[in-house]
Amino acid sequence: MLSSLAGLVLVAFLSLLVAWPLAYAVVPLAAAALALVAFATRRRAVTPLSREDFWFLATLAAFSLIWLADVARTGVWPRAIERGGLWLPLWPLLAAFVWLGWRRLRPPVAALWWGAGLGAVLAGLIAGWEVWILGHGRADNGMNPIPFGMLSLLLGTLAWVGVFAVRSGWARAGLLLALAFGLGASLLSGTRGSWVVFPALVAVVGLGFWRTLPRPVLGIGVTALLGLLLLASLSPTLAVTERVDEAIESVDEYDEGERGNSFGVRVEMWRVGVQLFSEKPLFGWGEGRLQERRDEWVAAWDLHPAVSKHDQLHSDLIDTAARRGLVGLGSLLMLYGVPLLLFARALRGRPDATTRALAVAGLVVVVAFIGFGLTQSMLRDARGLAGYLGLVSACWCLLRTHKRDTILNKAGVKAGVRSCLLPVSAALALTGLPGAPPHEAAWPGRAPF
Repeated sequence: MLSSLAGLVLVAFLSLLVAWPLAYAVVPLAAAALALVAFATRRRAVTPLSREDFWFLATLAAFSLIWLADVARTGVWPRAIERGGLWLPLWPLLAAFVWLGWRRLRPPVAALWWGAGLGAVLAGLIAGWEVWILGHGRADNGMNPIPFGMLSLLLGTLAWVGVFAVRSGWARAGLLLALAFGLGASLLSGTRGSWVVFPALVAVVGLGFWRTLPRPVLGIGVTALLGLLLLASLSPTLAVTERVDEAIESVDEYDEGERGNSFGVRVEMWRVGVQLFSEKPLFGWGEGRLQERRDEWVAAWDLHPAVSKHDQLHSDLIDTAARRGLVGLGSLLMLYGVPLLLFARALRGRPDATTRALAVAGLVVVVAFIGFGLTQSMLRDARGLAGYLGLVSACWCLLRTHKRDTILNKAGVKAGVRSCLLPVSAALALTGLPGAPPHEAAWPGRAPF
């Protein structure tokens, strides 16, 4: 019962992440409540935490505690982009708590694929409605179009990974359709940063399933996907070429001294962030203080005023380094690197199809957010931070519980075979036939399990 409920909560989180403005807050609280129920009702021993589990939890705790220490230093609590989200530094600890509770529940793996697929479809429908029916220039569903497009692309890619995990032909067709909807939502959002990251995600999926599929099939599939994306980008109704032309024009204008366009403002913010980091490299400026020092430099250096209008530096790496120095940057690199290593290690040897798909899904999430974070502070966006923590925790929870179930099933089969053969072994021992095992090994109380 609780396992099915956990699966429904996971589906709700993924499907509503970009479709419902409050999903990033409401659904994680429901997940935390379910974790509390799991602790209260399922007190039986579960598989002990492995060294990998400790690393995963330590990474979440380190990122959270260093952020909280910065809050204690400055007395300023960060707010997410567009003033959404409260108590962001506590969210990684909440993710760790949910993970510890949900490992007792064993949510179904299928919830990950169908939740991502439904979320991608909803994102595509919303994007199509806003652009083609309402006439909006960029799809955003009432939020910043950048995280909308990036998360839609990620959900579609996760649905694509699910194609390799399900067996039904209809299920595969549905997940491929979800991939198309997710890509369409990203294109209609005009989020150029997600388009740059998508080839890296294709490479992750291709390398992850390289051993399991015939080379021609995998090559044709990847080529067809990229070709379809290229054709879609040339469609005048998607305005992809216009966004690309705008980017090229912005670079040319910046070279000529124009700093007020999209590219120019980003470069100015990155310049300020690097300079801020160079002045206080160890612990950074801290929440609140960074904005004050930045605004002083905007006036002193004659930077474009638009730099002061943003509450982040449009890069997770630069923003974190400027705010929390090398200490905070190290915690961010751990937040990326440790899950990346854990999921990559799960692909060693010859894992079964479900293990491989979950490991690839985890790699897709981490690589996507690394790429997204190069040009956008996704971990200071409420949906971005909730999406990363929720997806990484879900993938690792599902992967660990599946591995545990696989080991227990193998042990159960082995014990069952031994119990069936035990009477035969005892009979052979009593009759003294050649090849019989030692007499003491035939007694049930001393069977070598």
